Amino acid sequence: MDADVLTDTGVLTTDVLIVGAGPAGLALAVDLARHGVRALLAERTAGLFPGSRGKGIQPRTLEVLDDLGVHDAVRAAGGPYPVGMIWQDGKQLGEHVMSDETEPGEGAPYHEPWMVPQWRTQEILLARLAELGGGVAFGRELVGIVQDADGVTAEFASGAPVRARYAVAADGGRSTVRRALGIGMTGETVDPNPMLVADVRITGLDREHWHVFPPAAADGTGFLAICPLAGTADFQVAAQLPEGGGDIDLSLDGVREVIAARSHLDPADVTEVRWASDFRPRAAMADRFREGRIFLVGDAAHVHSPAGGQGLNTSVQDAYNLGWKLAAVLRGAAPESLLASYEEERLPVAAEMLGLSTRIHRGEARRGAATQQLGLGYRGSSLAAETRTDLPADALRAGDRAPDGIRGGVRLFDAFRGPHWTLLSVGEPSAALPELPGVRTVRIPSYEAYGDGVFLVRPDGYIAWAGTTPEHVAAYAAGVGCRGCDMPLSA
Repeated sequence: MDADVLTDTGVLTTDVLIVGAGPAGLALAVDLARHGVRALLAERTAGLFPGSRGKGIQPRTLEVLDDLGVHDAVRAAGGPYPVGMIWQDGKQLGEHVMSDETEPGEGAPYHEPWMVPQWRTQEILLARLAELGGGVAFGRELVGIVQDADGVTAEFASGAPVRARYAVAADGGRSTVRRALGIGMTGETVDPNPMLVADVRITGLDREHWHVFPPAAADGTGFLAICPLAGTADFQVAAQLPEGGGDIDLSLDGVREVIAARSHLDPADVTEVRWASDFRPRAAMADRFREGRIFLVGDAAHVHSPAGGQGLNTSVQDAYNLGWKLAAVLRGAAPESLLASYEEERLPVAAEMLGLSTRIHRGEARRGAATQQLGLGYRGSSLAAETRTDLPADALRAGDRAPDGIRGGVRLFDAFRGPHWTLLSVGEPSAALPELPGVRTVRIPSYEAYGDGVFLVRPDGYIAWAGTTPEHVAAYAAGVGCRGCDMPLSA
């Protein structure tokens, strides 16, 4: 798949320009590639982000990664979260469960977060993008972006300018694109104390526990947590530092000093610092997620406290929501107005997850079912068409995530997997199902997770339309561009 074309005027042209090759940018590039959309993914640095920062992949994101074709690689690269071990004065006080347990169910095959360092998740997504014919243009620092009625023009510090029909800002919390658009960020400081986070090599600690060293009441220092990073020989260190303490030393000696001061470990036990950063926990959200032909995803749109592991997951799901919509509009299968549903659907979700992250950081909530993001949905969306009446309170409705399950020899997630829409008939329909071009039709016996009826499932795994009979589903499908959605633009 050609990502771009160089014109006679020295301008690269493409359908979608994605700025920033973090988790959101890579996930969007993968999704667009499987839809056959030409996209240029530009990253200002010389390589992928090298740290572990977003290490927790929640169950809903595991479902997304399954659909994008990388779930097996992600599972192989990581592991479950370890149990916490509380230390004091060099002695183990006992284990601490970091998250409330949830029971597995047929409709949700993944019921616990999976630990994979962010750098490894990005490598896996990049490898998948390469399989689909795409890649990343590294060393491309954006210096200007403008738009008109027909497209977007981006200028870079080096290399040819880019002309695209749409652009997506996936360039992080300090987004150059967002600032160029004049979109503000509204938020708050979650914790006035700065944080140190680092990937290190340590001797003298087991890898079966997430080691937690609470602050001593009298010395004014904050907590220290040392977590073994699954799939690696590294530990992630997180330390709360005193407010107003001056510049933070991210060198080997600086990290050693913090660890030795708050634990029983000697400085020499820290043998290597592989990556280190500092930040002040903040929760903020962009005032809007779209300006004309330019969209914000990931940290460019919302910045989370790391508590609860919501940032990377919300970011990847932003991309997953936007990808199929851009593809449908670019193909001419859906009106441009479909793109308005991106902000409509994702802004409330981001606000909810920001609030949850902040409450967990402050000890007002625990990790558990809410942090898994399986309950998030779009019932209030203009795309959610629920035609049934008198449903029980706990009924599955249009806008909800479509559950997994096996009925009649069909596994639903296998049927949904791919860039297509799915017309699902559960039980015995009272009328024949319409033939919708490019839409996969699946029939299963009665299944209590759905209830008998007809359901049109979006490419991102949410129920768009639900009815007792298939009447009117064809008209709905034509209006949102699900016809031929799995065909490339050239088809």
